Amino acid sequence: MMWSYILKLVVLLPLVCGLMIGSLYLWRRLESRMPGKPTTRTIAIRETMMISPGLKLAVLDFEGRRLLVSVGRGGVTLVDKVEA
Repeated sequence: MMWSYILKLVVLLPLVCGLMIGSLYLWRRLESRMPGKPTTRTIAIRETMMISPGLKLAVLDFEGRRLLVSVGRGGVTLVDKVEA
């Protein structure tokens, strides 16, 4: 009884540790390929706010202008624009 426990421990402990180390290694290698915040984008979402379950307000920066848009099931509507 005790020997089977020790045998399982000797086999499974290195396996679990190897899986943990392998997943951390893969995470570090693939982290650079994940989408980040590129600096060359011409549009940026500054803030969003949920108004109701089907309606959201968003503040966008686009070509020196700040736009307030309403996003809903029916589409996107421009609410206001201000020169930044």
